[in-house]
Amino acid sequence: MLHWKTFTAAPHRMMMFAGSLQLVLALLFWTAELLARYRGHSSLSITLPVSQAHGYLMLYGIFPYFVFGFLMTTYPRWMNGPLVAQSRYVASFLLMGAGSVLFYLGLFTHNVFVTAAVLLQFTGWSLGLRELYRVFRAAPAAEKTHERYLNVYLLLGAVGMLIFAFGIRSAHPLWMQSALTLGMWGFLLPLMLTVAHRMLPFFSSTVLKPYTVVQPDWFLPALPMLFAGHVACEVLALWHWRFLFDLPLAAMGLYLSVRWALLRSFEVRLLAILHLAFLWFGLGMALFAIDSLLLWCDCGLTLGRAPLHALGIGLIAGMTLAMASRVSLGHSGRPLVADSLVWLCCWGIHLSALVRIAADIPLTMQLFGLPTVLLAALIWLASVVPWTLRFAPIYLRPRVDGREG
Repeated sequence: MLHWKTFTAAPHRMMMFAGSLQLVLALLFWTAELLARYRGHSSLSITLPVSQAHGYLMLYGIFPYFVFGFLMTTYPRWMNGPLVAQSRYVASFLLMGAGSVLFYLGLFTHNVFVTAAVLLQFTGWSLGLRELYRVFRAAPAAEKTHERYLNVYLLLGAVGMLIFAFGIRSAHPLWMQSALTLGMWGFLLPLMLTVAHRMLPFFSSTVLKPYTVVQPDWFLPALPMLFAGHVACEVLALWHWRFLFDLPLAAMGLYLSVRWALLRSFEVRLLAILHLAFLWFGLGMALFAIDSLLLWCDCGLTLGRAPLHALGIGLIAGMTLAMASRVSLGHSGRPLVADSLVWLCCWGIHLSALVRIAADIPLTMQLFGLPTVLLAALIWLASVVPWTLRFAPIYLRPRVDGREG
C-alpha cells in the first residue's frame, strides 16, 4: 500500500510509467515483425493487419500516456486552476492500462478482444479528458488559448479511437487507416506542436539570458488549417499538390527553430534536446514538400514514408523523451540536468529517425547487412531501453527532496 500511495501521488507518475513501458513493448512487437520478414518468414500471425496494429500502437498506444501525464500536471499550473482529482486520474490510468494489456492479448487471440481493448482505452481517455476540461472550466485564468486547442485535439484523438474500433468490427481497413490519419494529423502532431509553442520559449527564457520570447499568435490557427489541407490532398489523391500546404508548414517550423535560438540551446543539454526534437517539424514538412514536388515533376522518384517517420520518430518520439525527462527530473526533486545517458538516448532517437528515413531511399535501403528499417527499430530500442530503466523506477519512488507529489 505504501508503494501504491507513492505511485498514485501524482498523475505523471502513473501515466509516464505506462508510457515508458510502451516505448519498449510497442517497438519489440514491431521489431519481431521485421525480424520475421528478414529471416524469410511470413508476417506475424495476428488478428489485425500488421501495419494497422503498428500504426495504432505508435499513435494511440504510447504517446497518449505521456500527453495525459504532462497535461494533468500542467493544466492547473498554466491556468491557476484546481488540481486534477486523484480518483479521476487513477481511474483513467487503470482503464487505459487495461486497454493496452488487452490489446496485446487480442492481437494474438481474437480481434473481439482488440475491439474491447480500444473501447477500454477510449473510456479511460474520455474520463481523463473530462477531468482536464473540468480544470479548464474552473480555472480563473483569462488566457486559455493553448488549452482550447489542446482540448480539441484530445477530443479528435478520442474520435479516432472510436473509428478504429468500428474499423475492426466492420473488417474494413479504410476505417482503420482513417483513424490513423486522424490520430497523426488531428491529434498527436498538432498537440505536440501546440505544447512546444507554449513551453519551448518559456523553458528557453529561464536559462538563456538575454532571451526574447517569440510566440506568434498566427501559429496556432494556421497549424490545423494547413494540416487539413495536407490531409485533403491525400484523401483526394492530389499528392502532387501537397506542397501548397507543406511548404508553409516547413517554413513555419524552420522560422521558429531559428527565432527560438536553436544554436544557443546547446548551452544547456536539457534545453537542446527539446529544440532538436522541434527542428524535425520543419525538416519533416520540407521532406513532404519535396516528395510532393517529385510527384509533380513525374520523375518516378518518391520519398515514400520517410517524411512521416521524420515527424513520428524525430519530432514526436524525440519531444516525448525530452519533455518526459524534464518533467520526471523536476517532479522527483532531482536537478534539471540532462546527464550523459539522457543526452545519448535522445540522440539515439534522432539517429533512429535518420536511419528510418534512409530506409525509403533506394541506395540506403540496406545497411551493414540489415534492412535499414530493421536497423532503425534496433536503434530505437537501444535508445529507449536504457531511458526506461533509468526513469521507470523513479515513478515508483518518493521524491528525493522529501516533498509530496
